Amino acid sequence: MEKRSDTFVKKFSGRFLAWFKQNIGILIGLAALMAIVSLFSESFFTASNMWNILRQISTNALLAFGMTFVILIGGIDLSVGPLLAFSGVFAAYVMGNLGWPIWAAIAGSIILCSMVGMLNGVIVTKTGIAPFVVTLSVQQIFRGFAMLLANGAPIRIRDQGFINIGTTYIGPVAFPVIYMIIIMALCYVVLNKTQFGRHIYALGGNKTAARFAGIRTQRIEVMVYALSGFLAGIAGIVLAARMTAGVPATGDGYECDAIAAVVLGGASFTGGIGTIGGTLIGAIIIGVLNNGLNMLNVASFWQYVAKGVVILLAGMVDVLRKQARTREKRCPKKPPRRKSG
Repeated sequence: MEKRSDTFVKKFSGRFLAWFKQNIGILIGLAALMAIVSLFSESFFTASNMWNILRQISTNALLAFGMTFVILIGGIDLSVGPLLAFSGVFAAYVMGNLGWPIWAAIAGSIILCSMVGMLNGVIVTKTGIAPFVVTLSVQQIFRGFAMLLANGAPIRIRDQGFINIGTTYIGPVAFPVIYMIIIMALCYVVLNKTQFGRHIYALGGNKTAARFAGIRTQRIEVMVYALSGFLAGIAGIVLAARMTAGVPATGDGYECDAIAAVVLGGASFTGGIGTIGGTLIGAIIIGVLNNGLNMLNVASFWQYVAKGVVILLAGMVDVLRKQARTREKRCPKKPPRRKSG
């Protein structure tokens, strides 16, 4: 038993150190950002505010986890914001107007969003239209559907059982934070412990080589976009429960926050590189930035400017990383020569 426990500790510590080294840059950036905000706000480093930040980022993190899978295959999904809104509006509508039970409303919303994600994947793989164009068009379509279904106004949710999904606490920990942690763990397992995850990395690294290796690349792409829609549906349910209403205007710009979190977390737009843990750190950076600016009473208009700068910096970092990897491939380090004699 002692040998097994020692082996487990060694494996865990080794993986943690590898993850820490991989994300050292973004962790330093997060620490620096938190230190700067704390200089201007004494209440920033309180336990209640830390839990509040985690609750605030839970929605973006769920979207970003799905976006991680999409970016890993070299794609993009701009439809997640409106899908989040549509999910909450649909659940509120069918419960309030059609009398659906909670479980049916939740299942229906998530299944519909998953099917829309699957449709994104099918169109991308079968027509060759760029993912940017496909998901941008779906973004506009489902923003319209959400507005039409709600008649442009929020639909109030009166079922307390549904509301409890997003407003219940266990001690200081809100349910949305628990959902975020559970889904992050599941996504980590899928990416690192399953054949599906290995195929995603292979597809993102070199699509042609993955196809020659026998990987059904189109099937993987469709499944990835379906997963992104699935997580957007879950995020929409949780957010609607928190807001006690299905609000068709929610989710505006959420896809940008999700993309920023993924790229800040070390993923590459070209695919094949990225981790779920890194994405979580990226989401925390976005959350700390929003929280800090709110605590400093900075106008919301400046918050858009700040997030835009962060996204631009994330893109620049991605380019620099790509250039560094290219140089390493062209000029690999030569092993040191052994001294004779």
